[in-house]
Amino acid sequence: MDPLVIFTPSGKRGRFPVGTPVLTAARQLGVDLDSVCGGRGICSKCQVNPSYGEFSKHGVTVKSDALSGWNAVEERYDRVRGLKEGRRLGCQAQIQSDVVIDVPPESQVHKQVVRKAAAVRDITMDPATRLYLVEVQEPDMHEPSGDLERLKRALADQWQIGTEGLSVPLPVLSKLQPALRKGNWQVTVALHKGHADAGERILDIWPGYWEGRLYGLAIDLGSTTIAAHLCDLRNGEVVASAGVMNPQIRFGEDLMSRVSYAMMNEGGAVEMTKAVRDAINRLTIEIAAEGGIAAAQIMETVFVCNPVMHHLLVGLDPVELGQAPFALATSDSLSLDAAELDLTEMNPSARVYILPCIAGHVGADAAAVALAEEPWKSEDLVLIVDVGTNAEIQLGDKRRVLACSSPTGPAFEGAQISSGQRAAPGAIERVEIDPVTKEPRFRIIGCDLWSDDAGFAAQAAASGVTGICGSGIIEAVAEMRMAGVLDARGLIGSAAQTGTDRCIAEGRTHAYVIHDGRAEGGPLITVTQGDIRAIQLAKSALYAGARLLMDELQTETVDRVVLAGAFGAHISPKHAMVLGMIPDCALDRVTSAGNAAGTGARIALCNLGARAEIEKRVHQIHKVETAIEPRFQEHFVAANAIPHATAPFPHLKEVATLPDVSFNVGGGGEDGGRRRRRRG
Repeated sequence: MDPLVIFTPSGKRGRFPVGTPVLTAARQLGVDLDSVCGGRGICSKCQVNPSYGEFSKHGVTVKSDALSGWNAVEERYDRVRGLKEGRRLGCQAQIQSDVVIDVPPESQVHKQVVRKAAAVRDITMDPATRLYLVEVQEPDMHEPSGDLERLKRALADQWQIGTEGLSVPLPVLSKLQPALRKGNWQVTVALHKGHADAGERILDIWPGYWEGRLYGLAIDLGSTTIAAHLCDLRNGEVVASAGVMNPQIRFGEDLMSRVSYAMMNEGGAVEMTKAVRDAINRLTIEIAAEGGIAAAQIMETVFVCNPVMHHLLVGLDPVELGQAPFALATSDSLSLDAAELDLTEMNPSARVYILPCIAGHVGADAAAVALAEEPWKSEDLVLIVDVGTNAEIQLGDKRRVLACSSPTGPAFEGAQISSGQRAAPGAIERVEIDPVTKEPRFRIIGCDLWSDDAGFAAQAAASGVTGICGSGIIEAVAEMRMAGVLDARGLIGSAAQTGTDRCIAEGRTHAYVIHDGRAEGGPLITVTQGDIRAIQLAKSALYAGARLLMDELQTETVDRVVLAGAFGAHISPKHAMVLGMIPDCALDRVTSAGNAAGTGARIALCNLGARAEIEKRVHQIHKVETAIEPRFQEHFVAANAIPHATAPFPHLKEVATLPDVSFNVGGGGEDGGRRRRRRG
């Protein structure tokens, strides 16, 4: 059997004969891998990162000789221009056996769009790091004392800052005497004091009055993406936002795959820790440049992340999180030096604060969402759903708040979908299907027009129509259900059954064609039966988690639903309800909170009281463990139907008509095997 090649982050895979160049395999699979030199090893655009070890998620073990050895072209390129450690040129490296290959962002033609923009939010400013201008007494031979001691005394006299417990890192101390003398005994100091710190810490010092500003990073470290907001610590203004793909994707798209990689590969956890820290350092450089500041002005960073990302960021082994009772090394908040995490591109003395985790699989990101949405203040029963590769769900009001996590997987983000891709220019993000003609129209990222609008082809020419991202596949499946192309069980009908030639045969199943660009050299973009199944599994896990929390509170309904994360910002409540991703609710009571985890991180960055508040609240949130709840499977199976096998969804019936069709996949013949099903 030919070797299996798996590309990340796209998740696309295929078998290729031994000796096939990686670039050739990528092109045949439609993987977004750049090349402009025709495979001659000149342009370096096709650099890839092969990964080695055991990948239980993919069912492969990648040997050290999975790719051919370096050849003369790669050696020459490395000698002249340099290749990053572990990189290969895709046009030169040839496949020898099963291999997992990561395509780094700089090698992708279509740059990833990290759709986690900062929401507008009023935040009461009370930062941990502030600037102070002080005038220090000159040294006197008759009253001998050190410059630091006189600086401390000046801080106490002029700013009422206690000197007991005030500390200064050695690199900052080395700057003190030159700064004092250059500033004619006036200096500006950056002082940091966390809400639980005993004393102040001097993070940096400048001669005279320094007119610059201090900045902090609020980072949402997700399984798939890392999104950062650069904030002015004087007024909380977001001066720049940036994001990158989490490079750990090459070790596994979901969290348990990464835990498995750590279990099965010696040094695997260390490898993943280094990968994510390197990515954060690159992101720091990028966002500082975008904000037009020196990276040394970044004095603080607040992280929110799920428990596995938390452990891998800090450098803790995540293995215990892969098995009951899912024990965290620590669930408390952490206050660290950035240098302890090898975050070298911000100020050398910068501080890091990591929000507390709620429980084994409900992490600091869920705590940040809670901080942003404050369910404990709600008068009505609110369901908060933050969907990513792993979903964090919270349900409650001012009486009680519950939380759980649910393993939705990466399908909602376009992975494991036949024509799926990450959100990037050219990706289909919106879909509508005419219920009469069954004809689709769509919008792509980077183009404001619909596909049937005049001028669409010209405006979309720059990127082309390249695939379908998470929001697009969700809307496509919901629209197929409303148009009668898909039945309640999730089966796609044939052309004869549905009355449209857009339903094409794929073996014993069918697929629905959204776009056929083959005549212009583009892709055929379809929704396959396998895609439907991936979405069913993801949405069933999400719904089942919400239902478990509702069971705990002995309720059949919720008053309102808040959709958080990139999902919440880009999916209409109607489509989410048609799929049965969330419990039935009046659509005007379903709202988007945007990137609530990122908002919570910004609040914690800018306000010391918020840190104390969330540290108190996490102990009051009751965790429901989906992995050991017997009713989870029952809810999961019932939620496989679209929207649901038994739940009535009365609010949905008011706004959407779902055709009562049933397609028999087992050879119903050209008459369609159409059956009427009695609806409950």
